[in-house]
Amino acid sequence: MIRKCITLIVTSGLFLINSTSCLAAYPDRPVKVVIPFAAGGGADIVGRLVFQKLSTRLGQSFVIENRGSAGGIIGADMVAKAAPDGYTLLLGQTGPNAINPALFSKMPYDPIKDFSPIIQLTSYPYVIVVNPNVPVKNLQELIALSKAKPGSLSFGTAGTGSSAQLAAELFMQATNISMTHIPYKGAGPALMDTMAGVVSLTFGDAASATPLVTSNSLRAIAVTSKRRSALLPQVPTVIESGYPGFEAVAWHAVLAPAKTPPEIIQKLNSEIAIVLSDPELQKRLSQDGIEIIGSSAEDFSIYIKNEVAKWAKVVRNANIKLD
Repeated sequence: MIRKCITLIVTSGLFLINSTSCLAAYPDRPVKVVIPFAAGGGADIVGRLVFQKLSTRLGQSFVIENRGSAGGIIGADMVAKAAPDGYTLLLGQTGPNAINPALFSKMPYDPIKDFSPIIQLTSYPYVIVVNPNVPVKNLQELIALSKAKPGSLSFGTAGTGSSAQLAAELFMQATNISMTHIPYKGAGPALMDTMAGVVSLTFGDAASATPLVTSNSLRAIAVTSKRRSALLPQVPTVIESGYPGFEAVAWHAVLAPAKTPPEIIQKLNSEIAIVLSDPELQKRLSQDGIEIIGSSAEDFSIYIKNEVAKWAKVVRNANIKLD
């Protein structure tokens, strides 16, 4: 057990020998992985794919526990307050770990201080898709239309405070345009109403939007990542369309409670990175337009701090509050 090993290290002074022994033994019992969203969603699919393969690799169970509620806050808080022994992990995501702290005046956890970042698993962009009757063929024409008729264009998202809305808000701030936000109860209805012409456009995930673009039910005019989406390679990025440095992506990651021993963080990072190199896993995620990242713990720590600061600025400028 990790706790017993740490005690032995302190009392005996045999740091190198015993820390190595602890690392080799971990995990010696099942590990709980909290996914702060309902079963069947994107985060759940990514988490189960990754931890099923990690379980096989390490010969130990990684038990998924879905705690979907309050935009991921309840599940994330559960992990933040768990023992820092490596036996409770969080499948982190943009919302609970980067956006929500800016949306709520009172949060039960601090996204930086209460977690030990382990690894960023994935990144995926949004695709800006318009109803075919909107008279624009590219991003420049969309911006010109919006500036000519401020507020005339409407965009649907999965809801107020959703990562898709924040991507749209960042886009409006970067391009100095104004559009009307129409929140829905889910990304699917927003896509359907864009297709029906109820709203002008939406920021959809590539997996959901691609079939509708291919069938000409929607027109894709830009993707929000630094690189083009493999699912829609013909669609330029916002950067290529004239806005250098623009990026608005969602991501999945693995985090542990703060003060989890660095040896455990490093072992999990190394082992998960190997899992992410699995061709079968890569093929499955690429089908959903998801890019595998596999960062170091140090790089992910820097990234998440930048994400928290970035989205806090967007929320502040857009004056969005959920309480």
